[in-house]
Amino acid sequence: MERTSIPEDDWADNNSADDASADNASADDAWIDDDWAGHGRRMGDEDLNVVILRGRVVAEPEIRRFDSGAVLIRYLATVRVKKPRPRLDVIPVYLWDPPESLVQRPGSSHDRIWVLGSVQRRFWPMATNDRSRSRIEVIAQRIDVGGSTVLG
Repeated sequence: MERTSIPEDDWADNNSADDASADNASADDAWIDDDWAGHGRRMGDEDLNVVILRGRVVAEPEIRRFDSGAVLIRYLATVRVKKPRPRLDVIPVYLWDPPESLVQRPGSSHDRIWVLGSVQRRFWPMATNDRSRSRIEVIAQRIDVGGSTVLG
């Protein structure tokens, strides 16, 4: 399949036409859920970082309590993907300041996990040189582990 490109001048004209039509869109078409993506802004106004995962917990959840009083639960979720090629992804999922009921019973390995959150890339320095390392992780806003739903 041959790719075609739009010359930059045409691209600017097309974008301004899209912007005008977006301004005239009906409220039903243009608005999205306040809780999840932009607090009532139009979809075209901002970038969107929403992740939905369903998989299994692969290791016992880790719970950390910080001197500040914050609590963090870390899950490792496995997600099987069939397309475009079969693979098994292991994705770290973090839930900040969960309710105490979840801290007491955070679920266990092999539980089904549903996550609604956002992707974050975290950087930290390596001890041996000036380079840094990074990790892609999901910060949960809502989570269901073994049938217990929690809002983050």
